[in-house]
Amino acid sequence: MVFARGSISLRLYPHNELDARSILRELCDQAKLGLSVGFDGTMTSEHHGGFAGYLPNPLQVASFVLEETTSGWVAACPVLLPLRPVAQLAEEVAWLAVRHPGRVGLGVAAGALPLDFEAMGVDVADAVPRFKAELPRIVDMLRGRDLHPLEGDRALQACAQSPIPVLSAAASPAAARRAARCGAGILSEGMSDVERLRRICNAYDAAGGDQTKVIIRRVWMGPPPTTLIKRQRGVYDSYAGSGASFADDQTLSADDPDELAERIHATWRASGADAVNVRVHLPGVAPSDIRRQIMALGNEVIPLVRQMWVEANANQEPHR
Repeated sequence: MVFARGSISLRLYPHNELDARSILRELCDQAKLGLSVGFDGTMTSEHHGGFAGYLPNPLQVASFVLEETTSGWVAACPVLLPLRPVAQLAEEVAWLAVRHPGRVGLGVAAGALPLDFEAMGVDVADAVPRFKAELPRIVDMLRGRDLHPLEGDRALQACAQSPIPVLSAAASPAAARRAARCGAGILSEGMSDVERLRRICNAYDAAGGDQTKVIIRRVWMGPPPTTLIKRQRGVYDSYAGSGASFADDQTLSADDPDELAERIHATWRASGADAVNVRVHLPGVAPSDIRRQIMALGNEVIPLVRQMWVEANANQEPHR
């Protein structure tokens, strides 16, 4: 099940030091590798202009991965919702799900990087208002509801029987409550500390949210590449805005698989989340090193984390 509670997924990024053809080949190969070694699904996310190792077309890339794999789920997560006509996005996601039943999910975010909005001819000041207005629409349409002029679309009709799950990016309790009200799950950003994540997850639960709460964590087997992590942190700081403040680096690393699994599980549980999305990519890390990380995590760490999660939840009453 896409975005299932207890799921452990892999976040993928392009290696922009490669040419375009090689970028797609490497990304699809890494996705196939991740799904083959035990990750439940993969996610790709959106920025434009080759920004810091991101993609302009995560839904299209999701379709590439889906065509090359036969198991696991794939999600464009998040897509920058204010940059797209919502009805068109819903159509594209719905038809992709027809092609790959039970393997497609969607995440959406408002966006904040000026480059993204400048490139698309959209005022960045409109991002949040448009997102607030359109989030309920995309959730409803991917449940086959309130289709209006598109009520004759067969793929959207099918969503009434097979809804496509949607995650909404949530970096604050207010954003979590908004997602809960419209029936979306939530996706955290990976730089928040556990205490902040817990407040966001608690706000979602208190607002009646009943979908999955997913946290993102950078994970590294062995000594982490601290210089590259600091460099990427500087990129994020450069566009976060004067009112934003990120916590200290949240990378989870260890030389021993058991120790790393314990750290991942402890963070996961303490945050109040239902699922975790693992990130290993950094600009400047070679594709071969990323593939080694994916294999090591999938073969040695993820099974331990999954076992810990199952055991921790075995004797608990369902909280939904």
